[in-house]
Amino acid sequence: MVKEVLDEREFELVNIVGAELGSNQRDLSRRMDLSLGMVNMLIRRLIAKGCIRIEQLNKRKVKYILTPKGFAEKMRKSVKYTLKTINSISLIKDRLKELLFSLYRNGTRNFYIIGKHDLSMLVEMVIKDIHWNDCSFKILDETPRDKVDGILLICNEHVNEEALVIHNYVHLIHELARDSHAIQVTGCGLSFEKNYKATCESDEGIEPVKKAG
Repeated sequence: MVKEVLDEREFELVNIVGAELGSNQRDLSRRMDLSLGMVNMLIRRLIAKGCIRIEQLNKRKVKYILTPKGFAEKMRKSVKYTLKTINSISLIKDRLKELLFSLYRNGTRNFYIIGKHDLSMLVEMVIKDIHWNDCSFKILDETPRDKVDGILLICNEHVNEEALVIHNYVHLIHELARDSHAIQVTGCGLSFEKNYKATCESDEGIEPVKKAG
């Protein structure tokens, strides 16, 4: 009996066929970075599940077409993934708001965001939701060489912390990685690992890493 639920590779193949991006098995093999034998096996499984069918164009050429069932499965899984991504982004925004309020309660009023990353966009969205009139927020293209009057919010995992020796900062990716609800969201560019070095935390909330200048 063929298992009806599509696995990730089968779903990937359904998406490619649905977008008409592969005209033959060799094309599909290149796009999926799989051997021809593996692609052939996936096609046979999807045919058995009723998700795709083969149309014979001539003696040497065939076309792979999504069936109504295949299209429905593609839409069902796409919607499920989208909802999961939205839910994960909502959790991350809530945690960012907690971090910013913790810094605010500790007296921080000037915030500098570093790193062109999907996370920096979420930080901006959270800041707009908060509406703090007594605070300033500035986006920086690179780490400032001179000490700033405020906190650097690091939104890029590739920022060299050795270059931050004169600044107080919070590495937001490190902080989010410490939380059990910081779910990976690879579809929108975010991916928080569990083994980052963490900044220090007090009973009052997040305490920025303080560097002597």
